[in-house]
Amino acid sequence: MSSLEKADKLHALREKAFAGGGEKKIEKQHEKGKLTARERIDLLLDDDSFEEFDMLVTHRSTSFGLDKKKIPGDGVVTGYGTIDGRQVYVFSHDFTVFGGSLSETFAEKILKIMDMAAMNGAPLIGLNDSGGARIQEGIESLAGYGKIFLKNVLYSGVIPQISAILGPCAGGAVYSPAITDFTIMVKGISYMFVTGPTVVKAVTGEDVTKEQLGGPGIHSKRSGVCSLVCEDENEALLIIRKLISYVPQNNMEDPIRVSCTDPPDRMEMWLDEFVPDNPNKPYEMRTIIEAIVDNGEFLEIQRVFASNIIVGFARMNGHSIGIVANQPSYLAGVLDNDASVKAARFVRFCDAFNIPVVTLVDVPGFMPGTAQEYGGIIRNGAKLLFAYAEATVPKITVIIRKAYGGAYDVMSSKHIRADINYAWPTAEIAVMGPEGAVEIIFRRDIDEAEDPAARKKELVDQYRDKFANPYDAASRGYLDDVIIASNTRFRIIKALEMLAGKRQTIPPKKHGNIPL
Repeated sequence: MSSLEKADKLHALREKAFAGGGEKKIEKQHEKGKLTARERIDLLLDDDSFEEFDMLVTHRSTSFGLDKKKIPGDGVVTGYGTIDGRQVYVFSHDFTVFGGSLSETFAEKILKIMDMAAMNGAPLIGLNDSGGARIQEGIESLAGYGKIFLKNVLYSGVIPQISAILGPCAGGAVYSPAITDFTIMVKGISYMFVTGPTVVKAVTGEDVTKEQLGGPGIHSKRSGVCSLVCEDENEALLIIRKLISYVPQNNMEDPIRVSCTDPPDRMEMWLDEFVPDNPNKPYEMRTIIEAIVDNGEFLEIQRVFASNIIVGFARMNGHSIGIVANQPSYLAGVLDNDASVKAARFVRFCDAFNIPVVTLVDVPGFMPGTAQEYGGIIRNGAKLLFAYAEATVPKITVIIRKAYGGAYDVMSSKHIRADINYAWPTAEIAVMGPEGAVEIIFRRDIDEAEDPAARKKELVDQYRDKFANPYDAASRGYLDDVIIASNTRFRIIKALEMLAGKRQTIPPKKHGNIPL
């Protein structure tokens, strides 16, 4: 065979790999409103930056006639490229080839780039669109999943791992995205569940659709599995690019600093009167967040799950930060089971990847009631406490209004190693709210008064003057300063600059035993 003939053979094999499952299956993929594996990679990465590995790999199975059905690539496209010039590794399931089902060689391709990503210290992005394990391969496909799960765990906290669900993700396949740092879903085409509607019907008798069982609406609002929901695949891939911009390449690096045109000393005078005089009146915490961060840009994570707490990424003077904030306009910003777990996981991600955490506090306490107690509010609240106490990144806390009871301690107080703790003049720091405190301390006094209502109001006012303010805490050094609300942006930026060289360690250990 001549050199030209050999080159032609290679070209033919590459063409076959690029064709995937063939024109008809590609058309069917498009009819479902879905992109192909390579189309997704082209949109995700910088132009002409993708370098593919293992394009010519084929499966090794001979059972059930598979030896007669071999397609180069074997259902997954793997390689590396850049996002805004920064190197990332990516795998993209090809649903047109065996329904994107995972085989032994399919898994080996993914494992190879996982190892490369960790070795070279770059983020790993998985674009999932798969029918699950390749049934014809039996234990080999199951072993492949197990090996992928292991790598997800070993590289957790070493490199950022992001999963996009762009089609089905069922059975054991769901656990790889679940281990990764962020999971993105798309309306109308994404679903995740351990057992599908047919099995659910057979075992429990429930009639449920794929969307009801594991669609983006369920996982973004009820289960908390989904970090971000997008309208279409284009938005999902753009969101991944945005997310990558806030995080470092790996756990040994800091996030990149971008140029900032928003003045660090920008004042927002309206913030001085933003918090309502009535302590029971809600307000929108996102308004404060957008006012103090660079250019009002805030990438919120898990927006509709546990909406009583807000988490997400922003920048201050060009530096990436993670924000955790109570949301007074939803359940008064109380800490419950879901909110505690949501915030704890976010704080741990930021700590793993050297992203400072800014905490904005307006919390009346932990949610009372049997549902919360039976659901594990003690254990779940302890997760948030554990996450903040363990974190060694710069931690800055601003108490906006209420900080009551144990929730005051848990929300990044000075007592659990926050670095800088500020409060607005509107802050109220106490064991509990004035109403409840007075009813406990002065119950007999109120009952015996000529006018119980008037006496109670008098005592509530006295309690509020004494305790429901930031000055007692400031006098004891538990607050570093009481700051003017309009100057919050500048004070946080100055604190971040001061803490840029922070070095803090925890006692040597294999790992702590967080109350999971």
